[in-house]
Amino acid sequence: MATAPGTAAAKKKRSARHPSAVKRTRRNARRAVINKSRVSRLKGSLVKVEQAIAAGDRAMAMEAFKAAQPDVHRSVTKGVLHKNTAARRLSRLNARIKAMASA
Repeated sequence: MATAPGTAAAKKKRSARHPSAVKRTRRNARRAVINKSRVSRLKGSLVKVEQAIAAGDRAMAMEAFKAAQPDVHRSVTKGVLHKNTAARRLSRLNARIKAMASA
């Protein structure tokens, strides 16, 4: 008998049965922890740049931007960001920092 969608029985997750699927589940859990730390590191470095820009301190913004660049590029090689996304973010941050000099 099939269960109706939305019922408790339908929401219950089934665990993997095949050995390769069990192994994949274990691996996915390990990788999720690693990827979460990579995303957190990336966001933290970008937030420092944003805060420096908001404070209006160009020197501090440039320093934070130079520190954030390797993190952004590393996130591309590790598969956290797409290369075009990384390039776009860096370009926009750099443009905002350059605009601070004229303002």
